[in-house]
Amino acid sequence: MMKKSTKLANKSAQSAEPASAHREVPASNRAARAQERRAAIVDAAMEEFIARGFAATRLDDIAKRAGVAKGTIYLHFKDKESMFEELVRVVIVPVVARLTALPPPTGSVRDLVEAFAGNFLKEVIGTRRGDLVRLIVAEGPRFPSVADFYYREVVSRGIAAMRTLIELGIARGEIRDKDLARYPQILVAPAMIAVIWQSLFARHAPLDAQDMLRVHLDLIFGERRTT
Repeated sequence: MMKKSTKLANKSAQSAEPASAHREVPASNRAARAQERRAAIVDAAMEEFIARGFAATRLDDIAKRAGVAKGTIYLHFKDKESMFEELVRVVIVPVVARLTALPPPTGSVRDLVEAFAGNFLKEVIGTRRGDLVRLIVAEGPRFPSVADFYYREVVSRGIAAMRTLIELGIARGEIRDKDLARYPQILVAPAMIAVIWQSLFARHAPLDAQDMLRVHLDLIFGERRTT
């Protein structure tokens, strides 16, 4: 009889233990879920920013699209600006890092520039990245902190890479006008024109961005010689 009572007591004690003792989620799982929520918020923010513009986007709309409570957003981001910065880091910065990781200059400088600009067109034109670039162009003047961040993380890196290529081209005699090194923006101007043209005028006058780039580089490097 005593043994039976002891067993019942033990069973009662086990059932009285807090549920958290059995259901506690491992820290690694909690971190993974938090990361998933953060990624969902960033994805939702991109869609809202592109659809509504930076100024008109509300955190309530982002939370609704992401399927989280508005308070959850504040666990990851302090405001819209920090959310947009994260979006740029996730969506655009990795592309810029790949493009500016220039290979050893074994080929011609023109070949390197064509590879850079061609990959930029492929990675940006007609993609959500292009939509983000256009958003920054349109609303950057109203939000200087956002424009400043984009310049530091994206534009300055691209300009530095282009200046390096231009200086190499001048040293090799491939580029005759040494003043081009002062304005590396000129080298990739067709790519930026193509990004803006795509959303504004493509339905009226489709633009062959690759061919425009070829003509542009002919002006800088001279026409390619055919064999």
